[in-house]
Amino acid sequence: MEKAVYSLLESFMLSCMKDSAHDKEHVYRVLYNALDIAKTEVGVDYDVLICACLLHDIGRKEQFENPALCHASVGGDKAYEFLTAHGFDTGYAEQVRHCIQTHRYRKNNRPQSLEAKILFDADKLDVTGAMGIARTLVYKGSMSEPLYSVLPEGRVSDGEKDTEPSFFQEYKYKLEKMYSLFYTKKAMEKARERQQAAIDFYNCLYREADSAYKGGRAELDRLLSAK
Repeated sequence: MEKAVYSLLESFMLSCMKDSAHDKEHVYRVLYNALDIAKTEVGVDYDVLICACLLHDIGRKEQFENPALCHASVGGDKAYEFLTAHGFDTGYAEQVRHCIQTHRYRKNNRPQSLEAKILFDADKLDVTGAMGIARTLVYKGSMSEPLYSVLPEGRVSDGEKDTEPSFFQEYKYKLEKMYSLFYTKKAMEKARERQQAAIDFYNCLYREADSAYKGGRAELDRLLSAK
């Protein structure tokens, strides 16, 4: 890819990125992870891959403003319109659109091309390990969602059966299950290397929160009854 083309795509991406959990640094990490994965694959179209990585989250603003929209679907169409408006071949633009529209995990819309699978894996890698924990906490904070829910009996819920959003609910619903969803061997290996960091953080946070409630509530009840 020529530098001038990269700069054009990067500038468009930067104009679209407003989400703190899905900011430009997330995009760059996805791109760099994708390039690392691509080195272990044969026949990668780097022009398609780089473009799709740069533009994969440009539909976030529309989804934030209207949660009924899917940022992957919106972003794919935005990328196609941008590319064709700037003289790129429609076939190339369509390949990029496919990559972007299938990078979000959906059973009925899975990536088919090699480039789409690499983008999917690179994006999911950024939800694993310590980085995935940090990004989830940033996002949950921006949405004013709590770290955990408290059960009726006064104990901290581990998130397993929660329906209300929280960090623990997101960990059990999504983060914990990410490690078997990859298409490429390289991405699977990188994810496994990161997995223990996420497990350790969740377990430590749960123990610390739960121990405070167990000891603290019992002591409070004792003091209140004494009065």
